[in-house]
Amino acid sequence: MFCFLIAILAVFPGVLALHEFEAGVVDWHKTLVGVPLAHSPSIASVFHRVHDTANTTRSVILTATRSNVLAALNPGDGSVAWRHIFEPEDPVVAFHRQRDTVAALSGPGGATLRSFSALTGSLLLETRLHDPSSGHLSEPIDVGTALALQATESSQPDIIVLTDGHSVRRIDGATSEMKWGWTSADQTSLVIYTKLVATPSTIYLIGLAKSIKSNTLHITSLSAATGEVIEDVSVPSHIADGPGDVIPLTSSSDAVPRLAWFDRGVIRSMLLTPDLKDKPASTKEARYRRIIDIGLGEGHGMFLAIQGDGSSRVFRIDEEGPGVKAIWEFADSAESNRNAESVYSGGLDKDGYPYVARVFWSHVLAKANAHVFVPHLAEGQGLVAGFAFPFDTRTHGIINYVAIDNAHHGGFQVLTRLFLTTTTGAVQLWQKDSLQWTREEGLATIGAVEFVDLPEEKVVHSSKSEVFLERVVRHFKDAKDFPSYLIAFVNRFLTGSYETPSSALPFSANASGLLTRDTFGFRKIIVVATAAGKIYGLDSTSGDIVWSRVLGLGWAGEIGATIHPVKIYVTRTVADGDTPQVVVVTQRRAENTLIDTVLFHVDALTGENARDSSSSGEILQGLDIISGPLVDLFFLPEKKVIVLIDEFLGLHLYPDNGATDEAFAKVASSLYLPLRAGSPGNRRLVGHKVHPNPELHDRYFASPVWTTAFPASEDILSVIRPSNSQPVASLGKVLGNRTTLYKYLNPNLLAVLTASKTASQCSIYVLDSVKGSVVYHASVPGASGVCDVKANLVENWLVYYYYNGEINGPGQTKGHTMVSVEFYEGSKPDDKTGSSDMSSYSNKSINVSVYEQAFLLPYGITALASTSTKFGMTTKDIIVANQNHQVQSIPRRLLDPRRPKRKPTNEEMEEMLIQYDPLLPYEARSILSHNNQVANVQRIVTSPALLESTSLVLVYGLDLFHTRVSPSGTFDVLSENFNKAQLIFTVSGLLAAIIITRPMVRRKRLREKWYQ
Repeated sequence: MFCFLIAILAVFPGVLALHEFEAGVVDWHKTLVGVPLAHSPSIASVFHRVHDTANTTRSVILTATRSNVLAALNPGDGSVAWRHIFEPEDPVVAFHRQRDTVAALSGPGGATLRSFSALTGSLLLETRLHDPSSGHLSEPIDVGTALALQATESSQPDIIVLTDGHSVRRIDGATSEMKWGWTSADQTSLVIYTKLVATPSTIYLIGLAKSIKSNTLHITSLSAATGEVIEDVSVPSHIADGPGDVIPLTSSSDAVPRLAWFDRGVIRSMLLTPDLKDKPASTKEARYRRIIDIGLGEGHGMFLAIQGDGSSRVFRIDEEGPGVKAIWEFADSAESNRNAESVYSGGLDKDGYPYVARVFWSHVLAKANAHVFVPHLAEGQGLVAGFAFPFDTRTHGIINYVAIDNAHHGGFQVLTRLFLTTTTGAVQLWQKDSLQWTREEGLATIGAVEFVDLPEEKVVHSSKSEVFLERVVRHFKDAKDFPSYLIAFVNRFLTGSYETPSSALPFSANASGLLTRDTFGFRKIIVVATAAGKIYGLDSTSGDIVWSRVLGLGWAGEIGATIHPVKIYVTRTVADGDTPQVVVVTQRRAENTLIDTVLFHVDALTGENARDSSSSGEILQGLDIISGPLVDLFFLPEKKVIVLIDEFLGLHLYPDNGATDEAFAKVASSLYLPLRAGSPGNRRLVGHKVHPNPELHDRYFASPVWTTAFPASEDILSVIRPSNSQPVASLGKVLGNRTTLYKYLNPNLLAVLTASKTASQCSIYVLDSVKGSVVYHASVPGASGVCDVKANLVENWLVYYYYNGEINGPGQTKGHTMVSVEFYEGSKPDDKTGSSDMSSYSNKSINVSVYEQAFLLPYGITALASTSTKFGMTTKDIIVANQNHQVQSIPRRLLDPRRPKRKPTNEEMEEMLIQYDPLLPYEARSILSHNNQVANVQRIVTSPALLESTSLVLVYGLDLFHTRVSPSGTFDVLSENFNKAQLIFTVSGLLAAIIITRPMVRRKRLREKWYQ
């Protein structure tokens, strides 16, 4: 056992250990929370202030996001104060705050209740209210849930919870014990409770009863002490749009709570008393379109109504009467071509006074404007403070939500802070007209990524078209830097202060401001496209945003649409002698359900449109290449051609020109395309061959030539294609007995993941895509009926992961399992068939030897990938992201399927094989993310550096993390502790000795010749 541990430790080279001084230097980590939700007041972002003492307060911005995160941001700098990440099956549906407590409901129907400290995020309480599988309401997810906090004598308030639309509980905030519970007698009725109002004596439940044409209000009052029903009534009403048309109103002045609702153009309201005997009252002013909950209904009794012409009015509880009254109308708020649609929000100052903000874009001023209504100033008559701020709509899209925070400095001076969320996923904090910070939360929705090599500085210069005289002038200008270069060179030579792989890289740009590569090729541009409709160029050494562009919607901009990135291809590289370019392939889904395939062609260094000369400040417009959905796509790197396949199996080329058509015509007959066919749930894999279209000149289509013989009960989940861009340095593996196992390097291999519709089972197939023959097949159990299999195929090596939750037979082990499979030519060593050049139709093409072995992991993983290097000489390790929010490197030696299950022989020890152990060890030195929590990783992308020993690794999901790994050690550079100065002095001393002794030796030889 001791010898085994020594062997395991030897597998992990010291270079994998990240030294403390390297943290944050060779890697970077972006902590994100996701794009904030704003579809419901119960889940929208809000400023929250906590009183530390009588005169001091601390504030945070509470937000729930599309990434299923509840977080608090620091208003001062935008950093994450804390965040709680919910499981995918446990979506956050509502949160409510009071003092230093934030209560949150999550899961179907509000299955789980948690409470947190508002400033630190410490978990104070967690309790399961009902089984998530029994949640009655799941779509929309927040309907039928509500929260209220009620102060008690203890330090923690009681929590009143509405779940499933029919159950109410009062939970002790300190002990999590249920004080009482109430459930509607008829849970199958048409009444769904959606809101609750809590007073010290009574709990009011507001629900909607479905009728033929609309919804009718239904109210139930309960005793706050016992939960007993006091009264239960239906209110004659006509609610057209659901819970959004109903707003509960309470006041801090102990006025009787009210309920306001929108009823066929009229605002109606009624008092909420325990006996529920009040008769509804109606407004007698102009007709209205809708009412808006601005977050001031609780405690301040305020809401906003939109009139028929689009103008807005602020309403408040009429403390002198039974209803509500309008207290302000925003000037010039009616619909106009001069302004965009307004966004409204409410907020408080540190003294608890309410404010109402209207934020809109002015087409005349080309700026965003904010009008803030302050009800308590001007002797209670109210006033509006306004300002314009330079929001960049071309960079960040359209403002779709606003949260406000205010401070009154005396007189009529009002300081307003605006927390904005935009359609591109950016969040910003503005203090009046000054931008304080921006967070690009759209990076939490990355859909496609590609590394792009940067040019050397001289290549960037030469990319400009220059005549001879201009080149001579530039050379003379550059000559002025020669003295400083010479001094720096001498200094580096004498001191040995050269750039090292673990040194911080300074910002490197040429005279034009364009990024240039560093000595080792660590600096690249990472082009990412997000589901929020934006693309970014990131500096790989720091994570800084070099450029960003908003993707245009084209014709769908008039009706609304979303952009979904599919793939990014590098269509021009540095090796082509010009600045690199990329093409982003996306699908546009319009509100009218039409789907189009759109390409965006950009310069990777600047983000400029490579198709035309549009300004960098403009929205990037794409090319509608397919009027319909995209079935599949692939790239011909030698020809720099992107091939897209439409739903009718027609092929579309980009760029579409004569040179492209000619280049594609030469290879079209040799292309075989495996495509998924059939509807979701009944998909199968069908092989196609490319043929010219006889009806259309220079057009091609794909016709089926084979189909997979998978069982009818299996549905195809995904197709995994190996990266053909990685070079193969070794064609085989020399064994200890001097025989050779030759790698099975069929370029047409692909992996297919399927799921059984009749059993909890998944399958992994490795196929030859030319004729559909199966090279390898394995069946694994599905976890709780879900096929969550992760796989990676590179060269002749397949690695896949799954969770085995049941033991169905002998030899099986319950746990997280990783399987390593290697393919070799022939049936035995030295049986070479030339698989890399062999025709797939040869009988020997499936003459393959398979070695496989399963290993147990101490944790689950969410993504995996193999490292990649420039020449493929370095050992390929597996990079995994585990469920502990860590990124780890697993050496290939540990995953070698030929590891013997006994003590290795001398020949096996020559191959560096170690004894098999089913459990892969958890080695802290292999954790690449060290102390960083890299949450909800979706994918890992690797890219080679100029150093053969080093691979760049990008991990993304909720967070972004980037680092560098050297699986075989940094064998191609000197170590950092190498004494360069001593080497210089030694060489210099030897040179001096030679110079001194040389004439002495010459004289000695001369004397010897004279006296011979």
